[in-house]
Amino acid sequence: MPHNHSHNHSHSHSDLKGRNLLISILLNILITASQVVGGVLSGSLALLSDALHNFSDVLSLVVSYAANRLAKKQASMHRTFGYKRAEILAAFVNASTLIIVAVLLIIEAFKRFRNPEEIESGLVIWLSLLGIIANGLSVLLLKKDSKSNMNMRSAYLHLLTDMMASVAVLIGGLLMKFYEIYWVDSALTLTIALYLIYMGYDLLKTSTKVLMLFTPDNIPIKKIVEEINAFESIKNVHHVHVWQLNEDEVHLEAHIDFTEDITLSEFDAILRKIEDLVFSKYDINHVNIQPEFEKVDAKDVIVQD
Repeated sequence: MPHNHSHNHSHSHSDLKGRNLLISILLNILITASQVVGGVLSGSLALLSDALHNFSDVLSLVVSYAANRLAKKQASMHRTFGYKRAEILAAFVNASTLIIVAVLLIIEAFKRFRNPEEIESGLVIWLSLLGIIANGLSVLLLKKDSKSNMNMRSAYLHLLTDMMASVAVLIGGLLMKFYEIYWVDSALTLTIALYLIYMGYDLLKTSTKVLMLFTPDNIPIKKIVEEINAFESIKNVHHVHVWQLNEDEVHLEAHIDFTEDITLSEFDAILRKIEDLVFSKYDINHVNIQPEFEKVDAKDVIVQD
């Protein structure tokens, strides 16, 4: 049974800036250390929650950096796809940590609501300013790459939420300093945490879909099967799988029943038409077709093994 496996490479491998990630990691280590010390000294939960958030960022940025490096490694006999999924895995880990950290903060904020504590607001104000500056720099460094890459987007989102959190902590610090409204610290913690869950959920959902080999949302399998079935000498398209390897590659594999016992060169001509169709209309850039003639097997479009 002849198999034909074809690649239609038009990958826009954006030059991901590992250096920018590294600078962001160093900046975040600086902020985290400062905020932990400041949070303990001032008694501010919002500052400590921001520090925890920043620490989750340091971890996520390290994961993103490692994934970014791994994704460039070559494929081998034992890793035929190389490490192309490393970045999707990194996005999944990052999103999960965002949500876990947020839940912990919510629990802590509710405890504080019942017993508000006096907070040294001067320290809170200065450290939140440091957070705004350092995170703002990191956000600018990663903005460009975040548009084209899920891993970089997860790192970028972490940093953006950090910057927003630092702005909120600054406002809280000012309210505590001038109006002695100490419950605002817990309210801010709660707001930061809910925002983290909101940001993390979408990324968790997207990365899970890719890891679970779900068909991308924009790919209408029924329509593709109808269009391929319309080609002459094709009797039936079945056993179809469409899945995403990473952000650059979408794979289609299928069995195709032919009405007659065609030659390999005739099959190649039809295969080229199929590749052109699915690439131009649906951005599917890897096509693997198993040609069949009078083979006895399940003829459903989706076959459950």
